[in-house]
Amino acid sequence: MSDAQHPPADATAASALTIESMDLEGQGVGHRPDGKVVFVEGALTYETVTVRVHRRKNQWEQGVMETLLKPSSQRVRPHCPHFGLHAGACGGCKMQHLEPAAQVAVKQRALEDNLWHLGKVRAEQMDAPIQGPTWGYRYRARLSVRHVVKKGQVLIGFHERKSRYIADMQTCPVLPPHVDAMLLPLRALIAGMEARDHCPQIELACGDHVTALVLRHLVPLSESDRAALRAFGQTHGVQWWLQPKGPDTVARLDETEETLSYALPEFGVTMPFRPTDFTQVNPFINRVLVERAVRWLDVQPHERVIDWFCGLGNFTLPLATRAAQVLGIEGSETLVARARANWAANQAGRARPLAPTEFVARNLFEMTPEALCADGTAQRWLIDPPREGAFALAKALADLHQAPERRANGWQAPERIVYVSCNPATLARDAGLLVHQAGYRCTHAGVVNMFPHTAHVESMAVFDRVG
Repeated sequence: MSDAQHPPADATAASALTIESMDLEGQGVGHRPDGKVVFVEGALTYETVTVRVHRRKNQWEQGVMETLLKPSSQRVRPHCPHFGLHAGACGGCKMQHLEPAAQVAVKQRALEDNLWHLGKVRAEQMDAPIQGPTWGYRYRARLSVRHVVKKGQVLIGFHERKSRYIADMQTCPVLPPHVDAMLLPLRALIAGMEARDHCPQIELACGDHVTALVLRHLVPLSESDRAALRAFGQTHGVQWWLQPKGPDTVARLDETEETLSYALPEFGVTMPFRPTDFTQVNPFINRVLVERAVRWLDVQPHERVIDWFCGLGNFTLPLATRAAQVLGIEGSETLVARARANWAANQAGRARPLAPTEFVARNLFEMTPEALCADGTAQRWLIDPPREGAFALAKALADLHQAPERRANGWQAPERIVYVSCNPATLARDAGLLVHQAGYRCTHAGVVNMFPHTAHVESMAVFDRVG
């Protein structure tokens, strides 16, 4: 179990502490009279608590709420019975005890603080957060599996808080209801398989019409195990995929005509994907996210757009319904081929064809001013990087702004950039480069509540060229 659940014997209860704010780990933050910062699991802003400290440093302490002396008006009863600070509590969610609108406010504040403290940037306008369903939203999940011989049962779920152990999850309200209802039958299924000691993981991926489960298995499956999977799939409407080794080995248990996909109805686009592909966890929010990004980008029919870190084409294809020409760039040849195939599949039979779109594979973490010029001028950029951000891209843009003589082929900087981020710290770092060294101003920013009840912050920002 974690230190927070079982404090060491020499830990002592501290005096009452007033919580001033919350951090992105879902911890309350307060200060001792001497100014030392205290991080408190389970405490909310404006609450008064006592703390069981389990970690001390010169400048800060960390602990768990021991007694709630004065509760916040925003404290709510957690919807999930597995949430909490108790031993065995599920670590999948961190904020179920906080009212959902207040969770979004914490994330909005985190975005603003990161932009200012890390990038010295303030958006001219903070837009209303993008929000959606707070339960049943998680259409992608990686569930750990373990046959616990001493308990005589199989556990399937997320890990316990700060632990390698799997939580004894019997329900999970953030999963789609039909998947939540499968958790106990799934446990029974794996428990009855010959390979139950060699199946460490089940990956979930839901499309608009198909639910896929990817079973990671370390030994070949017997015919009886395969038959059990097929029977389960027929009963619960599940498409099974098997993964005997690395991600490249994933294949369907049985070939069917049904394929995973999700639609972006506003753009008349459908996105096929494999269950191990990166797609957004929350399809409800993704549709709004794409719509807002395209609207903020404000692409004109005669303009060219570059979609950096294009993936399977989540933004590229919708942009191709608005622009004259699109370039999608990604780091993997495999992903580029898949994105190109998705574009071709959506081009067929359209009343209004998609714009000509080129897909290119390139290491975007090693961008140079020369490579940027070679890609040609585009009036609009969409940047959607992984957690590491897009530092090399922003730096190359800044270098060309500060040294115009390095521009080749009549290259011009984009008039507008929309940056979609899954890490406010790297967004803030890159925003600092764009605003202070590349000739842009940050006109809009806002959070996207892609993962309710968790500390994950998705956000967007708009940068307009000055002059």
